Amino acid sequence: MRPGTAVGAACRVDPPMGVDSRELELGKRAAAAAAAALLDDGMTVGLGTGTTIAHFLPALAERALSLRCVATSPATERAARDLGLDVEPFDADGPPRIDLAVDGADQVAPDRWLVKGRGGAHTREKIVAAAAERFVVIVDWTKVVDALRPPVPLEVMTFGLASTMRLLSDLGPVRRHDGATTPDGNVLVEFEGDTGDPARLSGALDAVPGVVGHGLFPPHLVTEVLVGRADGQVKLIG
Repeated sequence: MRPGTAVGAACRVDPPMGVDSRELELGKRAAAAAAAALLDDGMTVGLGTGTTIAHFLPALAERALSLRCVATSPATERAARDLGLDVEPFDADGPPRIDLAVDGADQVAPDRWLVKGRGGAHTREKIVAAAAERFVVIVDWTKVVDALRPPVPLEVMTFGLASTMRLLSDLGPVRRHDGATTPDGNVLVEFEGDTGDPARLSGALDAVPGVVGHGLFPPHLVTEVLVGRADGQVKLIG
């Protein structure tokens, strides 16, 4: 299986109960358009992964700017190239800094802690966010929560997987997505334990050998959050 090909199907999330999927798409589209308007000619842009980014890419391409782009997943890279965007590798020869990165989120808390990674690209996404001068998160209104809740996606190495899962289980319940891989070919796991103290949990997950990355993003990475609604209005959380 090619790395990253199984993740979308394994981690697809249905719309919240009572919310029309068409309204969700309108909210995502509104946030995506607001983010695309932030770009200027000559910028280096980080492109996230997920359903809201699927709206951002065509909105960005429509502006016909001269941009250097870095993609956080093969799926995003393919979609961006199909739209005529110039995507470069983010490696030793790639751009050392990113002017602005745009990505979605699964949950946004009032203090701007995020849960990301249901698409499996959270480690790459965090690298790009940390490299960006400005990291803009785009979501529909259903992603704004009073407090973070499980699950938290984890990227875990195949080597020593049983041992890593045992160590993670000391922190709380964990579940492996059978057959799902991250863009770099690692295993996608979900932590289903207590998320009441995201700073403590983030440190504990970082300390487990074999965990490549997790989907808890701290507030200091997040410059602002653009929350789109079905009526086209966009709220700024900054």
